[in-house]
Amino acid sequence: MAAMSVPMHEQALQAAYAALRAGNAREARDQFLGALEAGRADAPVLLGVAHASRLLGDDAGTIAAVDRLLAAEPRNVRALLLRADCYAAQGDARSASAFYQRALKMAPPAAELPADLVQELQRASAACEQYSAQYKGWLRSRLAASGFDAARSSPRFAQSFDLLLGEKQVFLQQPKVYYFPELPQIQFYARDLFPWLDELEAATDAIRAELLAVLEEGGGFSPYVTGDPNRPRKDHMGLLNNPAWSAFYLWKNGEVVPGNAARCPATMRALRNAPLAVVPKRSPSVLFSLLEAGAHIPPHHGLVNTRLICHLPLVVPDGCAFRVGNDLREWREGKAWAFDDTIEHEAWNRSAETRVILLFDIWRPELTTEERTLIVQLFDAIDAHSGTRPHWEI
Repeated sequence: MAAMSVPMHEQALQAAYAALRAGNAREARDQFLGALEAGRADAPVLLGVAHASRLLGDDAGTIAAVDRLLAAEPRNVRALLLRADCYAAQGDARSASAFYQRALKMAPPAAELPADLVQELQRASAACEQYSAQYKGWLRSRLAASGFDAARSSPRFAQSFDLLLGEKQVFLQQPKVYYFPELPQIQFYARDLFPWLDELEAATDAIRAELLAVLEEGGGFSPYVTGDPNRPRKDHMGLLNNPAWSAFYLWKNGEVVPGNAARCPATMRALRNAPLAVVPKRSPSVLFSLLEAGAHIPPHHGLVNTRLICHLPLVVPDGCAFRVGNDLREWREGKAWAFDDTIEHEAWNRSAETRVILLFDIWRPELTTEERTLIVQLFDAIDAHSGTRPHWEI
């Protein structure tokens, strides 16, 4: 059987590619244009016209061919890269970056691409990084000339600037049980909002002494995350019934734990002026929170955004850290803080020793007395409906 003949426009296209590979840009473009005239206006032909025109220094011809292709195939990665290159040659870094980023987003995984396109995408990524660094540097220098100093100027503005530059991400409240609207999205609260913390911090040595006595006597600590037999079993980030994160409760689920509280009178006394978030059967919880050497509490969210969690660090070896949203901090013994636990947070103990803090929950300062009362009444109604004690973890 005789071999099938190749259509003339296909032969012209193959000749055009051969000429392009040989560096004969003018001959290649003529052949590609011939294919266009023959009715073939697909991606290979238009890309060929664009590449040949580019080699000939014909910017207008390059742009015309690429724009025609993108009008038909807006996700074509090679066309996006070529359009980005055109903008880059014109000195329009912002437009070039937009097209490079689009190409990177549209591209399949590298394993599915030819080697030359992988290299082109790597070049695009490097160009984006360069443009980004230049843009960030320009903005920083302009703001610095206007008096902005990240260490002394408005922390909220500084955070907004980092968000704009993509150096931080937006973390919002994501309570797992109850969301109270129109509360500010604050990761760590300003220390001066809680003057009663002075009394707590002043009692650090006495509180630590009670903690160490509990540790020495043994017993009393139990895994922080425990399961509810009346609910489906969940792994809870590998911490279910795991003693790596353990607790010794002075208050638990809205009630004092009499035996434990009696062992720690100085701790209980130091909390007498704290606005504990009292919701019967649910909160507050007041506990010594123990994190074993090498342990990690993965990112997670708290239950309700009507409270804040407070930490008073008591035993903190080097290598311990805590993150809320974008804010990564190290505990300092005797220095308390308050944070919103419905914003994603996590903790590490990278040391070879145990870390222990005093942990408790307080009402959010923005809530009125009426709102706090209504919240208590709401959960009382929820509990009355079920007729059973809620399974509530801080």
